[in-house]
Amino acid sequence: MRRTIVWTSLITLIAIARAQAPSTADLRLQGGRFKRLSYEQMTPAQKAMTDHILQGERHSMNGPFNVMLRSPEMGDLAQKFGAYVRFHSSLSPKLNEFAILITARFWTVQFEWHAHRLLAVKNGLSQPVIDAVASGKRPASMQPDEEVLYNFCTELLEKKHVSDATFDAATKKLGERGVVDLMGLMGYYQLVSMLLNVDQYPMPEGVQPELKPLR
Repeated sequence: MRRTIVWTSLITLIAIARAQAPSTADLRLQGGRFKRLSYEQMTPAQKAMTDHILQGERHSMNGPFNVMLRSPEMGDLAQKFGAYVRFHSSLSPKLNEFAILITARFWTVQFEWHAHRLLAVKNGLSQPVIDAVASGKRPASMQPDEEVLYNFCTELLEKKHVSDATFDAATKKLGERGVVDLMGLMGYYQLVSMLLNVDQYPMPEGVQPELKPLR
């Protein structure tokens, strides 16, 4: 009798775990060179990383996470860092999205650009500014905080350092914490850019790449 109760309890726990496991559709995992994984295929470490992501601010595993799952311990650390710089940065959502677009344009990452262009518009970045960045040109008209961020990001990406004038303007407008959060954001999205480009990550169905190669 006792053995029957134990087995019944075990079967019940397994059934509950399976019911709670996210489906492949819920994960929204996509892959290019890296095959898309299902939850059932994942190792315990991969499932832990997946659970941590879905229990946070994100609601899917699209983007770089299918690649990160190949090194789940690194991927889990990276996604936690990414969650901070995206959702808890001292920068405003508008400036955050602007910096992500500048980074995506620098690396010509089509999926990253598509996803964050929509978020940039939602958070108040003007379409002329977005269009200028897409074409590789300096926007003709920016708000003061946008101009400071644009100068800092483009100078750092292109020259690998920033001048005293650019640094002073950035710390005055964004604060020292803001400048450090900005560099963290750029660093994380450069990692994301490499993961997506190496993976040859697919665009959503029916969506055409928006970025043209820069000379």
